[in-house]
Amino acid sequence: MTPDELSHVLSAALASAVADGTFALDADAVPTSVHVERPKQREHGDWATNVALQLAKKAGVPPRELAQELATRLGSTPGIKAVDVAGPGFLNITLEAGAAGELARTIVESGAAYGRNDSEAGKKVNLEFVSANPTGPIHIGGVRWAAVGDSLARVLEASGAEVTREYYFNDHGAQIDRFARSLLARARGQEAPEDGYGGQYIAEIADAVIADAVAAGDTDPRDLPDAEAQEVFRSRGVERMFGEIKSSLHDFGVDFDVFFHEDSLHGSGAVDRAVARLQDAGRMFEADGATWLRTTDFGDDKDRVVIKSDGDAAYIAGDIAYYLDKRERGFDEAIIMLGADHHGYVGRMMAVCAAFGDTPGVNLQLLIGQMVNLVKDGQPVRMSKRAGTVVTLEDLVDAVGVDAARYSLARSSVDTSIDLDLDLLASATNENPVYYVQYAHSRTCAVDRNAADRSVARGDGFDPALLDHETEAVLLGRLTEFPRIVAQAAELREPHRVARYLEGLAADYHKWYSERRVLPYPDEEVETVHRTRLWLNDAVRQVLANGLDLLGVSAPERM
Repeated sequence: MTPDELSHVLSAALASAVADGTFALDADAVPTSVHVERPKQREHGDWATNVALQLAKKAGVPPRELAQELATRLGSTPGIKAVDVAGPGFLNITLEAGAAGELARTIVESGAAYGRNDSEAGKKVNLEFVSANPTGPIHIGGVRWAAVGDSLARVLEASGAEVTREYYFNDHGAQIDRFARSLLARARGQEAPEDGYGGQYIAEIADAVIADAVAAGDTDPRDLPDAEAQEVFRSRGVERMFGEIKSSLHDFGVDFDVFFHEDSLHGSGAVDRAVARLQDAGRMFEADGATWLRTTDFGDDKDRVVIKSDGDAAYIAGDIAYYLDKRERGFDEAIIMLGADHHGYVGRMMAVCAAFGDTPGVNLQLLIGQMVNLVKDGQPVRMSKRAGTVVTLEDLVDAVGVDAARYSLARSSVDTSIDLDLDLLASATNENPVYYVQYAHSRTCAVDRNAADRSVARGDGFDPALLDHETEAVLLGRLTEFPRIVAQAAELREPHRVARYLEGLAADYHKWYSERRVLPYPDEEVETVHRTRLWLNDAVRQVLANGLDLLGVSAPERM
C-alpha cells in the first residue's frame, strides 16, 4: 500500500463517518486526500497522521474520540495490520508485510516514472541561472549554480512544471568594453588596462580572434585603428568566449533553452515600454531631472533611479524590462539564481515585481547562493592555471570529474557556504558521498548479473509477505518516501533534498544487503523468497537511478 493509497483510504473512512452521521461535518470539509508521514520512531508504525486533530473542532468531538472512530473503521481494511491512537489524537498505522512489500513491484513496474508527481503541474516556469559575463571562464560560484540550477529544473519538471532554462547573456555595458581593451592590449603585446582582465585565457582568445579574422580574409585587427580594432576584438572575442562557456556547460551536462541577450532589451525598445507601463500605473515620478521608480511603496529601502538625468537608462532599467519580458512571454514564475554578492538586489526586484501588480515570492523568486571553497592536501585552492584569478568549471571537472562535481555542489543547501575536499571527492571510499550512492547502484546491478547466472528471475514468483525483516521494513519505508521528497524539493526549490535522500537510501540498502541474502548459494534451490528479494533489490536500483538522474549524475552499473 502506497502513501497515496493509504491517504485515500483515510479520506474514504472520514467520508463514510460523515455520511452515516457519526461526525457532524459538512461533506465539503472532508479532505480528498489525507496527509500521512513516516513516524519519527519506527516502533510507532509505518505511517502516522494528525487528521483527527485537524478536524475535531469542526466535528464538535474531542480529537481522541474522532481518532478512535477512524481507527475502528480502518481496522478491517485489507493490508492494514494495526491502527493505534497516540497522544492527543494521532493515528499510528502499521501495514501488513504483504501490503508494504507490494511497493517493490509498483516501483519496478513504474520504472523511470516512479517519483514523478503533479505537485507543480500547470506552472510555466522561467529558470535563469549561471548567467556569467562572457568575459572569462565560469568561476566556481557559477559552477555551483550550473549544478543546482539544472538539478532544480529537473526536479520541477519531474513534478509537472513546464520549465525553460534561460541564460542571461550580459553583452551590454562597461565590462564588455574592458574585455575588448584587454584582448587588444594582449594582442599588441601591451600591458592589460588597469581595470582589465588577465589570465592565460585572454592570450588564447586574442590569438583566436586574430586567426579567425585572417582566415576570413579580413585585416589583422592589430593593424586597425584603435576604435576599429577594439570593435573587432569585442565582437569576435565575446563570441569566442561565450562559445567556450556554452561548450563547458554542455560538457558539464547543462544546456539552456534560451540565451537572452541583454543588449536586445535596449535595442528593441523594451526598456521604454516597461517604463511607460509603470508610468501609466502611477509608479514613477520625476525628481532632479531623473525618472524614478517609487520602490519604497513596496518595501524597498529607497526609491530607484530608472532614467538618469542625462537621459541614459540606469542599470535597474534593464532588470525592469527583463522581468516584464519574461511575464509577457507567458511565464507564471520567474526564478533567478544569484550569487552571494546580490543580497541588496532582492528588495528592489521584489518591489519591481509588486509595482507591476505581481506577487513577490510567487511570480518572482530570487535564490541567493553562498560561497564555494576548494581544499586540496588540506590547503585552500584559490587560483586557476588558466584564468589566473579564480577557480573555474574546467579546474573542478579536471580534479574530480563531472559526476562528483555536480553531486557535491548540488547536495548542500544553497544558502550555506560549502568546502569541497578535492582529495575526498576523487577517492573511492564510503566517505565520498557520490561514490557511496553510485556504489549502491552498481551493487544492485551486480546482484542482477549474479541472479541471471543462477537462474533467479523476478517473473517466476513474488510474495511481498516474505519481506518481513526489520531491514526490509526500513528499506520499503525509505522507498515509499521518494515521490514526497521529489515534490518537496520542487516546492521548496531545494534539490539537495534528493541527494540527501539518496544517501539515506544507499545506507539502508547496504545494511539490508549485509543482513538478508538476496540470492541462493550455488548448491541451494531457488525459492520464492529469493525472487521476492530480487524485486526489492531492483526497486532500490530504480529509485537510485531516478534520483541520480534528477541531479544530472550517472548511475554506473559497474565500479
